[in-house]
Amino acid sequence: MHRRIIAPGALAAASLLLAIPASAASGTPGAPGIGDPYYPAYGNGGYDVSHYDLRLRYQPATDELEGTATLLARTTQDLSRFDLDFLLDVAEVRVNGVPASFATSGQHELEITPRTPLPANTPVTVVVRYSGVPSTKSAYGFSTWHRTPDGAVAADEPESAWWWFPSNDHPLDKATYDVSVAVPDGTQALSNGTLQSTSSKLGWTRYNWRENKPQATYLTTLAVGRFDITTGTSEGGVPVVNAYSRDLGDNDGAARASVERTGELVDWLSGWFGPYPFGSAGGYVPNTTTGYALETQTRVYYSPRQFANGSNTSVVVHELAHQWYGDDVSLKGWKDIWINEGFARYAQWLWSEHEGEGTTQELADYVYASHPADDPFWTVPPGDPGPDDQFDTAVYDRGALAVQALRNTVGDDAFFAVLKGWPRKYAYGNASVADFRAYAEEVSGRSLGALFDTWLFQPVKPAAPAARGASVAKASQTPARPRSWQRIEATNDVHTG
Repeated sequence: MHRRIIAPGALAAASLLLAIPASAASGTPGAPGIGDPYYPAYGNGGYDVSHYDLRLRYQPATDELEGTATLLARTTQDLSRFDLDFLLDVAEVRVNGVPASFATSGQHELEITPRTPLPANTPVTVVVRYSGVPSTKSAYGFSTWHRTPDGAVAADEPESAWWWFPSNDHPLDKATYDVSVAVPDGTQALSNGTLQSTSSKLGWTRYNWRENKPQATYLTTLAVGRFDITTGTSEGGVPVVNAYSRDLGDNDGAARASVERTGELVDWLSGWFGPYPFGSAGGYVPNTTTGYALETQTRVYYSPRQFANGSNTSVVVHELAHQWYGDDVSLKGWKDIWINEGFARYAQWLWSEHEGEGTTQELADYVYASHPADDPFWTVPPGDPGPDDQFDTAVYDRGALAVQALRNTVGDDAFFAVLKGWPRKYAYGNASVADFRAYAEEVSGRSLGALFDTWLFQPVKPAAPAARGASVAKASQTPARPRSWQRIEATNDVHTG
């Protein structure tokens, strides 16, 4: 399962690596957290990153990673010190070309003190040279670095960057990326965006990937191993890159039968959500023991377990829907997770209807009737579920019920205008549940406060079913289980981002 850890707000005592100049003490340090109440120590204050340039070298046999990260940022206040979220061993830090002092504190904080304080609203270049064995590092008792028989994968939520690059690790600070990775010849390295070039020298091959649209840190992925890589272009003109570990075994055929439909599904989803927001699409299936899938931007991560029972286009639809709802428009705070998961689940319901395996209304009726009033399912409010329940089934299924209730309240014309207009209004930015309600009210001309409160925030089963006139008068009379439900339910076994 995904992380359900509340990071402590108070950081542990600093473990000094290099002495911090006393002259800097008179300045104002940036906050060691960005202000998210679910994860108080995640992200940082005082600056905004616009671009990450990561130049890495990884040895799969020993899990040794060496890197130089160059961050282009702008200060948002006068700074005497600022933090990055990171776990590996740091050898050197430079700020605007000048060596800077650094220390570690808490579970994952790298404290950087420039030689002279940084004025507000000025550009800053930060270079961090580092190395380490990511699989030996943990924070809060867990690791998100996944070893494979022939390499490793970084893909997890709400954190994964700490194990391979220093960052301002919160969706509020999105940036563009260049990820350059050298691996032994015969091994491939995958990341987000478009492959710009490859080169080979002295037994190593370097892969240069670029994502030129803003991207959250947790959506940034790295996969190293021996892959079979396929390329193509969707009918709508979107380049597609997919990759499969060469040792997937029995899951190989089902994985390919699902993920190879990415181009078709991107085009289909564009009909509901508007033009695809990025320059490439695709997914990869490494030989990991994890069970979840994750909407890593442009290059979705799929565990082989997602295909253990056969092809699973439903999970591909879910993760691709996130490219609009979660990646293009990212949450402001982790409490806004409903906008990510409720709409990605609803996309699965739309696909079910498209495939003739149960309409969105039949699925809504089934979910509503399947959970009696005393089921704990109804005690999790999708609009603010809390960090312990952030990835609870209710966020997905009750979240999709809320989407169906919205559709039935405002009517199809307004509903589908909202569905397409939302990614356009907040393109490449961040938004909250409150922002979504305001936008839905603007488009529909309806007051929706009571509807949102009932379906997203009250910890009880709503008195009425999701649809007006739905045939679920008695909760004991559960409607017939739609044929697609087994595949949709499978995405609840483990988190599907």
